[in-house]
Amino acid sequence: MAAVTSVMRVQQLLLARVEDALKPYGLTFASYEALRLLAFTRSGALPMGKMGARLMVHPAAVTNAVSRLEQRGLARRQMSPNDRRVVLAAITDEGRAVVEEATAALNQAAFGLPGLSAEQAAEITTVLRGVRATVGDVGTGDLGADGLVG
Repeated sequence: MAAVTSVMRVQQLLLARVEDALKPYGLTFASYEALRLLAFTRSGALPMGKMGARLMVHPAAVTNAVSRLEQRGLARRQMSPNDRRVVLAAITDEGRAVVEEATAALNQAAFGLPGLSAEQAAEITTVLRGVRATVGDVGTGDLGADGLVG
């Protein structure tokens, strides 16, 4: 019970800190994650379904996040040139600029983990990855050393 309570409280604290850092950019953590994911891709676009899998969220959450980003001109939807049944989310130039500025702000805020060393952050990631693997959220080869889906 103590472990679960601690994890839940830390999640609340981190989310509040991260959302505070993102507020000047008009982003929530969910919209930031979606933009960052798109910015990491070679083409700047991904199928909506693949985004849900990579972000580990329900497809409806991806649809909502992309809709909000579209309203601000930070992303757009387009049909896949390879398969007209597939809808892609694509980052715009404005979206790239905003996500880079927001990432700099999050780095400045140590992603909500001030005072934590790189070694401590890696240790937390490893422990939590083990918990996630135990409950079937990730497989043994799904996460890299940085804790990101590979």
